[in-house]
Amino acid sequence: MITLIGKNLAEKGIRFMHYGAASQCEKCRFKTTCIESLEEGRIYRVKEVKNTEHPCMIHDGGKVKVVDVDRAVIKAAIDSKRAFEGSNIVFNPPECDEDCSLRELCFPEGLYPDDKCKIVKKMGKPVDKCAKGLNLTVVMLKY
Repeated sequence: MITLIGKNLAEKGIRFMHYGAASQCEKCRFKTTCIESLEEGRIYRVKEVKNTEHPCMIHDGGKVKVVDVDRAVIKAAIDSKRAFEGSNIVFNPPECDEDCSLRELCFPEGLYPDDKCKIVKKMGKPVDKCAKGLNLTVVMLKY
């Protein structure tokens, strides 16, 4: 999908989280291209940077570039019984309130409960054991 990103950030392969529009964006003529194609709270990866630039009152340097992005692949820990490379799953984080080393994998940024995802790669067991005794596998998910 085509969107706009700050000229200083426009680099193939970078990932970014879309946090939503700034108040100044409401009156911008590029709002539809820049913001409305992106979903708030999601992570995107820049596939291609185009040569076209536009003025922007938000970004450093006052310019944005046109980029082609796709939804980023996200690393997550899921129940090992469901971790089959190539399969489709509904992402649901475990019921857990532990503040452990696996928390970021169990509750990854950019994914929400009930997201439909494809397991694009199985990474294996996490380095640390689950504090609640869950049998987890680290996977790369495409939502």
